[in-house]
Amino acid sequence: MTAPPPRTSRRKRVPTGRRTAATAVLSCVALLAACSGPPKSGAGASADFTLSRQTPRAKGDIDSFTWATYAEPPTLDYTVAFDYPQNTILSNVCESLMRWTPALKTEPGLARKATNPDPTTWVYDLRPNVRFHNGGVMTADDVVFSLDRQRDPHNAAAWAQVFNNVASVTKTGPLQVTVELKRPDSQFPQYMATAAGVVASKAGVEAAGRNYGTSGGLDCTGPFELGAWNKGESIELDRFDGYWGTRAKSGKVVFRFLTDPSARTNAMLSGEADGGYLIPTESYDRLRASGVGTLYFGEGLSTVNVDIADMKGPLGDVRVRRALSLALDRTGFVTSALAGVGTVTGSLTTRAAWAGGSEQTRKAAFDGLPPTAADMKKAKALIKQAGATGKTLTVATSSIGQDVSVLATAVQAAGARIGLDIRLRTIAPNAFTALFTDPKAREGIDMFPLTYYDSITDPLDLLSNFKTGAYLNFAGYSDKRYDELVGRATAAYDRNQRMTIEAQLQKRAADQLLWIPVAEWPTSVFLNKRITGAPTTISYMYYPWAADVGAAQ
Repeated sequence: MTAPPPRTSRRKRVPTGRRTAATAVLSCVALLAACSGPPKSGAGASADFTLSRQTPRAKGDIDSFTWATYAEPPTLDYTVAFDYPQNTILSNVCESLMRWTPALKTEPGLARKATNPDPTTWVYDLRPNVRFHNGGVMTADDVVFSLDRQRDPHNAAAWAQVFNNVASVTKTGPLQVTVELKRPDSQFPQYMATAAGVVASKAGVEAAGRNYGTSGGLDCTGPFELGAWNKGESIELDRFDGYWGTRAKSGKVVFRFLTDPSARTNAMLSGEADGGYLIPTESYDRLRASGVGTLYFGEGLSTVNVDIADMKGPLGDVRVRRALSLALDRTGFVTSALAGVGTVTGSLTTRAAWAGGSEQTRKAAFDGLPPTAADMKKAKALIKQAGATGKTLTVATSSIGQDVSVLATAVQAAGARIGLDIRLRTIAPNAFTALFTDPKAREGIDMFPLTYYDSITDPLDLLSNFKTGAYLNFAGYSDKRYDELVGRATAAYDRNQRMTIEAQLQKRAADQLLWIPVAEWPTSVFLNKRITGAPTTISYMYYPWAADVGAAQ
């Protein structure tokens, strides 16, 4: 199975297709330390920061709170929920069969139990008396319908690749659904905690028809239901009093669309917005010093990389890719683009993604990776050996975020220092996503900054992107041995056995520098001093985080 394609905007992961569109995507920084969740603090960065799993628990209920987000979702249809704006909202309205917790572990969700009687069968026993927002009660029919919407090629679902190995989804009892796989697939059950595993009311979705996700209700089961959608301005969520789980602490959540980073920051400083995720890095110091609230950092399972989009030119020679990696000033990037809140890395995957592996496996995955320190003498020698001196390359840049603009400039500078002519091509923020979805948008582009976040706590989420034909394999890399290892890792349900194979994949991808890794980057969240309770980890993409937000005093 290949990972879902990306989500994009400022970061990318993949879902597309992240799911239909694209983008995506820090970790246990204590060297080779076993992690049961996010690490305690940042190491190797140029600023002091601490990673936490959660903000302090709320002490009481509140009437409402307002949340700043950088873009308006084009739709809230769960089948195409591939990016930050969609999932940040949708995670509080629609729930999945399984749940990704703030500790980045998987636990039962709408399914009270998931069993694996044989390697190609998954049985989901559902919770009884779970109500949809339209008043209906969830049954196995709704689950079969919801998963089949993801599988239907006519829907162009962003998460369709998650279901590549699915042979059938069948109702095997009033509250039981059985998924038969074509072959063992260790990734499928993990993705059932993402938007791929969302369950919506069959009656509600069919009644909405083509308008589902853009007008009217979503008819899901979450602690909030969709309220007013003021196009271009805001989306409101209202507490669902018929919720099967713990009642939300806030009666309402208002998501405000503030595309300008300064406007988002000012809204949080003025109290116009009570908080937000994905804080602009240039605003970290202002928010920290404001006294208005607290800026938190958590495990983001995110790495900032240089995506190699075209290997038909000079970058087809691995010596050129290695030279660029050796010429990059990673520490300077972390300092200037990430405000020191990050860790330089030579790994495409975060250390936290390997939390379930043994110490020996984690050591194998990270020992001997390409160096992160600059070595200009060696880089220049590689360029000369490759006959690439004076060759022209193009890197895409955008004002979408400093992780993009500063990294693109750093790549250009690195190239200039070793004899390459690297040119910048500026792309409008609202068009940057097209790099992930439209091959024509990538024409003439050799590289672009890509921040990838995992949707599950498994290194294969990222490493499978280099399999032949994978959604994010824009350069067309193909290696039969790599493909074979992806297949073996996918089929291995035992976590340590799987990670032993994934360590081999990590080494092969690193040796070839299929992307150039630059830094690990944590999730950021700001909370006004009147509220608390939001998780700090990337779990908020699929966990009903807003239900935990309440009064700080």
